[in-house]
Amino acid sequence: MKLSNKIIEEVVSIVAGTDTIPLVHILKNKKNLSEFKLADDLGLEINLVRNKLYRLYHVNLVSFTRKKDKKKGWYIYYWTFKPKEIKHVLANLKKNRLEKLKERLVRENDNYFFICENNCMRLDFERAVDYEYKCPECGELMQQENNKVKIAAIKKEIKDLEKDLK
Repeated sequence: MKLSNKIIEEVVSIVAGTDTIPLVHILKNKKNLSEFKLADDLGLEINLVRNKLYRLYHVNLVSFTRKKDKKKGWYIYYWTFKPKEIKHVLANLKKNRLEKLKERLVRENDNYFFICENNCMRLDFERAVDYEYKCPECGELMQQENNKVKIAAIKKEIKDLEKDLK
């Protein structure tokens, strides 16, 4: 799989937030950029840039080295983006999504759901009984939902994700 900018941006925005994308664009294809240089390039305070870098570090998309400033005695961190890790992060996202979809499929198959005509709420059988089959939002009578279309969509997405992961 070739890593397009779109894929990189999607993965980064999911795992670290969309506000980290400009930082990734600066880091991409460069090595060991000082956090002070990054802050200057982005026009942001150093603490904001560090926060973004730590979010990327937490999901293993950046690495750093630190060197001691001989004059001040402080450590300066130099950061590098790790584009090869995007594939691993994306695979983990897909695995997590697959797991959640399988859990949801079980829930959809094992329960009856009720919905009001205004689509305010969707309640499982127990909660619908608690509310006497009346929507807690609008008061309308709730009807049993036919969730076969949802189940089919979940099954298709599971199949697609399993195919992607192979």
